[in-house]
Amino acid sequence: MRKLLGLVVLGSLIASPASAAQSLSVVYPPANHQTTAKQIFFIGTAPPAGEVLVNGKQILRSPAGHFAPSFPLKLGDNIFTLRYQNQQIQIKVKRLSTAPEIPSGLAFAKDSLTPAVDIARLPGELICFGAIAPPKANVTVRLANQTIPLMPQAQVQLAANSASLTGQYQPSFQSAAGQYQGCATVSSPSDLGLPKFQLTLNGKTTTQTGSGKISVISLALLEVAEVTVDSGVARTGPSTDYSRLTPLPKGTQATVTGRDGEWLRLDYGGWINSKETRILKGAVPPRSLIRSIRARQVDGATEIVFPLQVPVPVSVQQGERTLTLTLYNTTAQTDIIRLDDNPLISRLDWQQVAPGQAQYTFNLKSQQQWGYKLRYDGTNLVLTLRHSPENRNQQKEQNSLSLKGIKILLDPGHGGAEQGSKGPTGYPEKNINLVISKLVRKQLEQQGAIVYMTREDDRDVSLPERVAMIDKLEPVIALSLHYNALPDNGDAVNTKGLAAFWYHPQAHSLAVFLHKYLVNKLNRPDYGVYWNNLALTRPATAPSVLLELGFMINPTEFEWIVNEEEQKKLASAIVSGITQWFSNPKQN
Repeated sequence: MRKLLGLVVLGSLIASPASAAQSLSVVYPPANHQTTAKQIFFIGTAPPAGEVLVNGKQILRSPAGHFAPSFPLKLGDNIFTLRYQNQQIQIKVKRLSTAPEIPSGLAFAKDSLTPAVDIARLPGELICFGAIAPPKANVTVRLANQTIPLMPQAQVQLAANSASLTGQYQPSFQSAAGQYQGCATVSSPSDLGLPKFQLTLNGKTTTQTGSGKISVISLALLEVAEVTVDSGVARTGPSTDYSRLTPLPKGTQATVTGRDGEWLRLDYGGWINSKETRILKGAVPPRSLIRSIRARQVDGATEIVFPLQVPVPVSVQQGERTLTLTLYNTTAQTDIIRLDDNPLISRLDWQQVAPGQAQYTFNLKSQQQWGYKLRYDGTNLVLTLRHSPENRNQQKEQNSLSLKGIKILLDPGHGGAEQGSKGPTGYPEKNINLVISKLVRKQLEQQGAIVYMTREDDRDVSLPERVAMIDKLEPVIALSLHYNALPDNGDAVNTKGLAAFWYHPQAHSLAVFLHKYLVNKLNRPDYGVYWNNLALTRPATAPSVLLELGFMINPTEFEWIVNEEEQKKLASAIVSGITQWFSNPKQN
């Protein structure tokens, strides 16, 4: 799945001229690799007969000769020499420090002054500054007519999200020495310009101007932004490091209450990149009333239309048998709603949960949800809730496990220049993804399913293109098929097994069922079920699951992965699991 092993370079080969072929190979790490991890694994192979030595010590190998040992890394350069008979590969791995580099003289650390981009805040909000400088210095910031002291601050650096994949959750503590922070407030709207940082040490002083301009927004002159893309990416903070919120439909309007560089903070709390918006000149802060709503059945779905005065921000929360839609900057004047008997919805409840925040909860007849879409039609918000597959009730009556007429999308991960992870022989993940997908497709079609694939051969297909196919084709389910790798600090020898990834609650049942079914049916190791913010799990149009079917980098599991008979068994198990899931009574 991950790109960690995507770019692979053979180390420098040192062998005798008589050696006609290189039988010892290392596909990861590349020569001159750099990492911040405390250890590194070596993925490679050599003929099974004989010994492979790393820095003079023999390493364990699989029956086919593959290996994936891990070694600790010291800070700086680490030299590793791999030998097999008369062949030798030397690889240098440089471990980089995650601690900030503290200057020893009268200077701020390079690029350490924050904010580093232009920012805008509301009157009275905290405006915070940071710098890295020598310990025991006096550091201040001059902003307009204020002098703000920056004090030494210890920091705790949290483990990366990948800790869930390696089990290494321990945060790291960074000393306060050299790290300075401070905050201030400004009560009146103004353009405060660039802050000036001052450092005094041993009786000497230096100054440096920051790179981010500071401004305080007038409450009477707030701008209004409109989403200009089909699905605006809303986040909890001003960068792609922050978590995603419900995407904002094209046309959504909201007041801008802050800026960080190219990121806009919207009045309902989410942040969006300004490239996905335009500023509406002369617009007032969007506010809307809502009265009655109406529901209508269309082919395979129910559409609920929310008449609004302006397209407001929205969020969706799925529960076990509920879907809750929240409208921000909206006040209800609702006294009557018509909702006839519906194949999907048993009841609709609403409440004004906060000033300017109206919430609509759809109580559903089935525990399983089949996807939804949000769009604005003028100022009307249209929520489309997909019904269950048309033939499911008929199948249940016939006690049949046929998938006849069920639309399924298969996504063979990676392709083209994007090779994915690599096995010890250099065999790329993109190839096995396609092999398995075609085997699965063949058997699904034999069961009567209508199968689509995001790629039929070795070609580049971008993540947005794959997601667009799901949204356009509206399959009943979408499965993305991958094989796994690990970050540098993982244990490639002892980590193996199958995993499933989901994002929307509507995909949870499918992910858990398929994962458990495959692990038990094939007697394979269990790597777990994960909620994960992945492009191919995020589509809300259909239950979308990404399967990791084994670890390319594990020496023994790789042998299972490339075994043609085992590939057929795996494909059969996937199809059988899908079929069983569609007959699962918990969905009804």
